[in-house]
Order: sequence, then structure tokens, then C-alpha cells
Amino acid sequence: MEPPPLLLTLLLLLLLSSTTLSAKTTTTPSLPPTPPPTHSPTPTTPSSSSSLDPKQVRALQSLNIPTSKDPCTQLHSNTTLCDAAKPFRHLLSLTLANCSDDVALSFTALKSLSTLQSLHFLNCPISPIRLPSDLVSSLRSFSAVSSLRRLTGVWLARLQNLTDLTVSNVQVNATGPFVILGNLKKLRSVTISHANLTGNVPKHLNLNLTQIDFSGNKLEGRIPSSITLLENLQSLNLSTNTLDGEIPTSFGDLISLTNVSLASNSLSGPIPESISAIPRLVHLDLSSNQLNGSIPKFLSDMKSLKHLNLANNNFQGVIPFDVSFISKLAVFKISRNSNLCYNHSVLSSKLKLGIAPCNKHGLPMSPPPAKQDNSADDSSDSDYDDSGEDSSNQSDHHHGPNKVKERESETKALRYLVFCSQIEPPEKNEQN
Repeated sequence: MEPPPLLLTLLLLLLLSSTTLSAKTTTTPSLPPTPPPTHSPTPTTPSSSSSLDPKQVRALQSLNIPTSKDPCTQLHSNTTLCDAAKPFRHLLSLTLANCSDDVALSFTALKSLSTLQSLHFLNCPISPIRLPSDLVSSLRSFSAVSSLRRLTGVWLARLQNLTDLTVSNVQVNATGPFVILGNLKKLRSVTISHANLTGNVPKHLNLNLTQIDFSGNKLEGRIPSSITLLENLQSLNLSTNTLDGEIPTSFGDLISLTNVSLASNSLSGPIPESISAIPRLVHLDLSSNQLNGSIPKFLSDMKSLKHLNLANNNFQGVIPFDVSFISKLAVFKISRNSNLCYNHSVLSSKLKLGIAPCNKHGLPMSPPPAKQDNSADDSSDSDYDDSGEDSSNQSDHHHGPNKVKERESETKALRYLVFCSQIEPPEKNEQN
């Protein structure tokens, strides 16, 4: 019996459609697999969803630091810096500024902050603290400015991994800087200023130091010549101590120096010629010492120099600078050197240098007669009048011995006139 035509037709259509689908499946090329999405490096600033270690949150709360918002992104006077660790972030830097009287650094809180690499106190006169050993090992930078009331050299010497140490306006009980610095082998920058520190400038310092500031202390003795071995030193401030002796002749070996202040000591002797070998020296302050000799001309050849203070010393002779050198300086002070004078043909009194002009013998001219009420003398209060003349002949005419004699004669004549005017009234009274 044959199948019905309609059923046969349906079977043929189904067979044809299945064959077509099979052909498409075998001929369509397969797509390459989708590459996984590339991940950017972990950002240094984590998302706000990250949270601080709960132990460190409690430690901050004990320091009266607000923690209602994420302390790692909160901007306030007590600055914090955190890492990007997960699930909990950790403090790397903490600055406590303008602390209230009720702030107390408990040992437990500090132990929770052992991840800190930088710890800074600014205007926090709180009681001295004991640092946990883990925190001591972690710290790389420590500063106390008008804070912690009093520190000891032994306490500071424990911070052996520091690269940066700043202590200013804090009393430090130590027999000298070496008690503190002897163990700090990794130190690169040190400031211990206005700390009532006694002793001498250390003879042996870390050769990697780039900055030294021992200003405003009671250091005494000489500046050791060994300090000139610090080839990486860029800034040296030994001002306002009681140092004496001469500046080391090898001072110019400090070839990286940009700023030097040895002011307000009792240093004597000349300015070492080797200073001319310091190529990038910008700031040189030798004021308020007992330095003597002539001022070296090589200073005017130092291209980077912008601040030069030689005031209040015992320098003598003629200053070797011209207007072009003085005008390029941002600061130039040379007053209170009684045996120093300037060449009138090179420099004008309008510069107000605070020293006398030279006479024809190269010595400071004596001050002119005291200014009187009826005097016609218009000389400046802070310098000597040179009438704006620049030639050497005119200088001799205005400031030589003849000019002094002329002024003496004028003064005597004025005194005589005043005397005569004073004796006239009694004569009239006698006639009456």
C-alpha cells in the first residue's frame, strides 16, 4: 500500500531542512575566543569602599581624630596617609598638629600603629611617649616641632632606621649631637635646632647626609675639617652657636652645597679661597662673627650666588665688588665692618651699604662733623655724601684732607656767628 502523497511531501521537506542546517554548521568558521579583560595596575588611591584596619581606627579614636568618615581620605589638620591593602588598609603616615591638652598617646594605641613609616608632631606639647619596638623599626621619618616637651638623646638614638629627623623648639637632653646620630646610619637629613643642645659638631657623620641644621643651640669648639668629606651635603646651618676657630680651608670640597649659614658664632680668620670651587652655592651667610682679612674677589665670580651676608665682622680694606655684581644679588649685607670701605669711583653712596667710602689711601674716611640745626651739610644719615660724582679726581676733591679743613673752617665760622648773636642782647640791656 503506497503512502498518501501529502505525507510523502512533508517527509521530503523535513529532510531538506535538516540537511541545510547541517551544511551551515559545518561551513561557518568558528570565532576566536574572547580575550579576558586587561586589568589596570592597582591604583595608589584605593576606592572609598576600602576600610581602615579596625585596630587602627580605635587607635585614632583614642587620639581624638575623627573617624566618622574614612580617615585615609578625610582632609583635616591631623593628616593621614594609607596604603592600598585589602581587605583592610593601614596607616603609613600620621601628623598630629595643634593637639589639645587631653590627647594621650597610649602604648596600646601606638602598638596598633606599627605600620607607620612617618610620624610627625606639630605644636603638640604632650607628655613624652614610649614607642613600641615594631613602630621604631618601621619609622623612616620623624619630626617634633614645638612638641613632646622634652626629649633625650638616647630616646632619639633608638630610631635607627630613620632617613629624616627633625626636632625643633624642643629641649633635647644630650651631651652632643653624636649621641643621637652615632646609631642613625641611614640618615640623610637632620635638623636639631633651638633644642639647647650642647657639645661639639661631630667629627664623624653619615656620608650620605644631604642636609644638616644644628642652628640655635650651644655647640662649641671648631668646625671639624672632616665635615668637608660630605660630598652630598646640600645645606649646612650651624648658625647661632658658640663655634670658634677658622672655617676649614678645605670647605670648598663640599661641592654639592647650595645653602650655608655659619652666622652668629665666634669664627675668626679669612674666608677660605676654596669656597670658590662650590659651583651651585646660592646662599652664604657668615654674618656676626669675628672674620677678618680682606673680602675675596672670587665671590663676585660665583654665578649662582644670590644671598651674601658678611655684616658685623672685622673685614678690612676695599670691597672688591662692582654695581653689576651687587645688583644681581637678592640680599647683600656688609655693614658694621668698621675697617671696610668702598671705592667711590666704582660704587655710589646711594647703594646705602652701611660702610664708609675710602680715602685716597684706601682707608675708611672718618665721619663728617655732626649735623647741626643751622648747618648747610646735607650728608645722608646712613652713609656719606659723594654728590653723585664718579671720577677719582672729584672724589679726592670732595673727600680729601682739604675738604675736611674747609668743613672745620665753616663750622668755626658758624660757631662764631652764633656766639655773637648770643652776646648782643645783654649789650642792649646795659644801654637801657
